[in-house]
Amino acid sequence: MQEWLTMTAADLGRGIGDGQIDPVVLCQTYLDAIDAHPLRDRIYARVTAERALAEAGAARDRARAGQRLSPLDGVPISWKDLFDTAGIATEAGSALLKDRVPDRDARVLANATAMGLVCLGKTHMSELAFSGLGYNPSTATPPCVNDEGAVSGGSSSGAAASVAFGLAAAAIGSDTGGSVRVPAAWNDLVGLKTTSGRVSLEGTVPLAAKFDTVGPLCRSVEDASLLLALTEGSRPMDMGSTDIEGRRFAILRTVAFDDIEDAPAAAFDDAVARLKEAGAVIEDIDFDPIKEAMPLSGCLYTAEAYGLWRDVIEANPDAMYGEILERFRLGKSHSGPDYVAAWAKIDQIRAAYVKAVAGYDAVLIPTAPLLPPKLDRLETEHDYYVSANLMTLRNTRIGNLMGLAAVTLPTGTPSCGIMLMGQPFGEEHLLRIAAAAEEALA
Repeated sequence: MQEWLTMTAADLGRGIGDGQIDPVVLCQTYLDAIDAHPLRDRIYARVTAERALAEAGAARDRARAGQRLSPLDGVPISWKDLFDTAGIATEAGSALLKDRVPDRDARVLANATAMGLVCLGKTHMSELAFSGLGYNPSTATPPCVNDEGAVSGGSSSGAAASVAFGLAAAAIGSDTGGSVRVPAAWNDLVGLKTTSGRVSLEGTVPLAAKFDTVGPLCRSVEDASLLLALTEGSRPMDMGSTDIEGRRFAILRTVAFDDIEDAPAAAFDDAVARLKEAGAVIEDIDFDPIKEAMPLSGCLYTAEAYGLWRDVIEANPDAMYGEILERFRLGKSHSGPDYVAAWAKIDQIRAAYVKAVAGYDAVLIPTAPLLPPKLDRLETEHDYYVSANLMTLRNTRIGNLMGLAAVTLPTGTPSCGIMLMGQPFGEEHLLRIAAAAEEALA
């Protein structure tokens, strides 16, 4: 049964469907693994064992009756602690929300539950999701699976750790500037950033609603596809069979390779070489308007985030971690006209970008330009914390600013991912291409 802890969610679902895996035994195996793990309290904020076992029991009854609700009916997963859970605290990693207990599930959790997924519990995260590092002295800082002395990436830090350490079959996180893809990459997982507006945010603690998205962190592209459908409450897409041969990719050279560390650069080059060997057609492109878009994120993110949270924050600022408080307060310096003008410029650049890359199946860049920073430096060096956070989110933020669907895949080099960026609302095509790339990179 211990092998279940490293299987994909899809394979676990097939085992349940074939009668080889009992959902209750599977759930208990995960709960036992969580209880026994020395780092469990740095990964899970709350374990919902009673709920999980009840949901697993219902899944077992459906499996025995041949009435399974979905391919993942009975599969146990974790949820980032910004998705509302009825009767269970949802605090988004912040003392500002201590003992906040919603009376209903977030829409995505309700959808997933209706499709038979089992809720193991809530995972730790960066405070109010406003950091790409995953360091959170207010609650807990999850470890990176490749280096327990380093951060796991944020803000879906515990989500990634729960899967990477074998304490959940998959996880649901959120991505505003890279918060699914960075921790997925640093923990050698697949992470899907959905297009803003595709998956419901109802019952999700917001950061910057115009950029907030919901997405899975998991062990395969197939898992990502299934979890996208189930959180939407829709039928899973037919992945079909896509060959990488003849597919066209562009490597975006603008911004994404500036000051990149050796390990992610080498891992990216090696992954590109393997895609070429499998028959992909890959060429370099530049898109200079990205240079204009990147500085606008300071206004767009902080103005919206501070606008949403100002009253709560200023009523009790001492409850916040200082670095996160400072980042929120940057929103004070941007006026309404600044914000409107920034969005007008971004909309213009987005239209130009979509046109520029229309002839490619996906655009490739390294997911993160650096390896996971060491926790001890982040704890003691303010300037390093700020610079590492900005660098961590730089590449992933391109996808958010351009309003794209994007997915990160492991390269085989620890904590180094390759990101495929598709078209807005083009998740189905992107996932088929990513599955073909996944096979070529295996």
